[in-house]
Amino acid sequence: MNSPHKFKKIMIFGRPGSGKSTFAYELAVKTGLPLYHLDKYFFVSGWIERDAQEFKQIQEQIIMGERWIIDGNSVRTLEDRWSKADLVLYFNYGRFICLIRLLKRLFSKSIVIDDRASGCPEEMRIRLIKYMWTFENRVRDKINELISKYPATTFIEINSDEDLKLIEAMR
Repeated sequence: MNSPHKFKKIMIFGRPGSGKSTFAYELAVKTGLPLYHLDKYFFVSGWIERDAQEFKQIQEQIIMGERWIIDGNSVRTLEDRWSKADLVLYFNYGRFICLIRLLKRLFSKSIVIDDRASGCPEEMRIRLIKYMWTFENRVRDKINELISKYPATTFIEINSDEDLKLIEAMR
């Protein structure tokens, strides 16, 4: 398998609390690829969802670039990103690990990771917990469809810190 350094368009998505944003930030620092956190564009102040068409247009501008790391879910536009990506990383850690990390993030969020829209402070919402808990069930069929539809795109599922260490060792 190629090193993540050989890829120019990297899509990272998965369960909230799985470490996507932290990994994306570290990968951007090491590769020099521009990093885009989708939550910065998907939401406006107060965790209000941006108009769907406006968000789609913003995302289209990003994915038309020659180099990028995109961190975030937006399941409705998953294929848009996947179709342009060289590498897709799916963070699928266990639910309880992600729940603990979401709680931990409330009290010790990294100040260097700027992954939120203005006016969207870190908070623990029931909606977020439900979204995290049911994420795999909602995306698994779509993932399988996109793996089949885009066989040239490298897909890696990360289920544990051991899996992540293998990815990091390739850098």
